[in-house]
Amino acid sequence: MNRKPPWVQGPDGQSLEDSTADTLGIPDRKRNAPVGVFDSGVGGLTVAREIMRQIPEERLIYFGDTARLPYGSKSKDTIVRYSRQVVRFLRTKDVKAIVIACNTASAYALETIQAETDIPVIGVINAGARTAVSATRNGRIGVIGTEGTIGSGIYTEVIRKLGPQTQVIGKACPLFVPLVEEGLLHDSVTDEIASRYLSVLKGKYIDTLVLGCTHYPLLRSTLGRLMGDAVTLVNPAYETALELRDLLKAHDLNREPDACMEGEKYQFYVSDLAEKFTSFAAAILPNQVRETRKIDIENY
Repeated sequence: MNRKPPWVQGPDGQSLEDSTADTLGIPDRKRNAPVGVFDSGVGGLTVAREIMRQIPEERLIYFGDTARLPYGSKSKDTIVRYSRQVVRFLRTKDVKAIVIACNTASAYALETIQAETDIPVIGVINAGARTAVSATRNGRIGVIGTEGTIGSGIYTEVIRKLGPQTQVIGKACPLFVPLVEEGLLHDSVTDEIASRYLSVLKGKYIDTLVLGCTHYPLLRSTLGRLMGDAVTLVNPAYETALELRDLLKAHDLNREPDACMEGEKYQFYVSDLAEKFTSFAAAILPNQVRETRKIDIENY
């Protein structure tokens, strides 16, 4: 059965706009609570960066599942289990909304998490799909992502709903995530692997390419150079931040301008390799990642 998650449907089936915060069990709208963001590693920092830019008043708690990455090669059942554990951890931080900043987890676990959670939860796929459909001129859209994201067919499904005549060509690029996690953003090895992956898409004459993994925007300069100026690169991170901004406003969950700041504005947690994460994150979010705390995510 296709039902709305509890945060968009009131107790009598009415829309959230017709319901109140009290009836949905959201105390005081939790307006000043932080937003939770999670990913398999550092890639989701591209989403966190856009949230900080587009909604600078909001607090944020980020979790990178660095002990269990990459997510893209794992089964749906495993990704759902991982996502549930991460959400349970974020709920201990009293977050008011959650962004699944991982395309694989968005593809496999978003609907499950939405149905089980009484706060807003969004992923990154819908935002990227909408932007791609708006950007394409010839109706030929390429999508690169992990094996899990491409194998799920979720981008094709969402894009075709928005643009029924659109042709979608997916290409799994499983080596991009470990290359990014190792910091090989500008390396001859990365160039060679990217050239091999993208040759398939270049032969299909796409004019729009969705970076369907939050790690991939960190390779944007390489991907853009190889695809050429005629191909528009779509980074779902930016659109996801705008979607979150609109969602918080619509549900009266945006932070009060004069609210007292309790604790650090931005907090970062990982399941392993905290020092390595901090070092890498400093390049993406200069002066924002002061400390990264390691937790045992299996306890959640």
